[in-house]
Amino acid sequence: MSDDGTRAISIIGFIGSVFSPWYRWSGRANPANHCCINVATYGRGGRWTMTDRGQEALRQTTDTFTVGPSHMHWDGTCLMVQINEVSVPHCDRVQGFVKIHPAGITQSEICLHERGSHIWRPFAPTADIEVNLNRSGWQWTGHGYFDANFGTAALEDDFSYWTWGRYPMPDGTACFYDVIRRDGSEDLSLSLQFDKAGAVQMLKPPSKTSFRRSLWAVRRETRADAGFVPRQTKMMLDAPFYCRAGVQTQINGHLTNGVHEALDLKRFASPLLKPMLAAKVPRRRAWRFGD
Repeated sequence: MSDDGTRAISIIGFIGSVFSPWYRWSGRANPANHCCINVATYGRGGRWTMTDRGQEALRQTTDTFTVGPSHMHWDGTCLMVQINEVSVPHCDRVQGFVKIHPAGITQSEICLHERGSHIWRPFAPTADIEVNLNRSGWQWTGHGYFDANFGTAALEDDFSYWTWGRYPMPDGTACFYDVIRRDGSEDLSLSLQFDKAGAVQMLKPPSKTSFRRSLWAVRRETRADAGFVPRQTKMMLDAPFYCRAGVQTQINGHLTNGVHEALDLKRFASPLLKPMLAAKVPRRRAWRFGD
């Protein structure tokens, strides 16, 4: 998110694109055959790109992840993302780079399901970012975050609902994960405080507090001090099953603006939703790298 709060960007690299209808329709047999680098920009002139690509477009080394024309590279101190994608439905090109500079790297790895089928790895909860894209006004700096999720099962098979939030704090970052499991086993609630060096400790969980639903009526809740009602400060992504937004809350007396996500996986599991997603997630099977 930009320092002035007017712009934001989300970048997700997928192997086995969990939100791709093409991956689901394929029977999830070959994750590498459904890969992408999803880039979404929020604010004036914002764009959305999420092209599901075949395994010919995927290349990996110990420090570089490439999908077709875009790639991510870790140089030991900075994650550089080179972007060259086409937006939907505008059909114009989104090009440029984003640099993510972690304040520290955590050693935390957290299991989200008792079967071990979903793992959350918050690499850098506190980071600075530089954004430089080929659109007017899309050259800015701000605060960022870098994490990863790994799974061996479909999200909608194991979970019915979850919320996640990342909120800057004076000495680092607070993260909250609240998960409802589909099988009725014990739900998961995580409240974590990361300092700027990446050290983590459990945070006494503030109250789970509901706030206004999204435009698609996805229910939303996050953590907040007793008596404080969180509020949306910036709409980012509003879908029938998913909402990402800038949200203001209060944690231990500190007023903070962070990023919040709510995911209704009962809705996402509906087969009626997949054709709608196909319009936003085009499939490109063939790819050839230049010599």
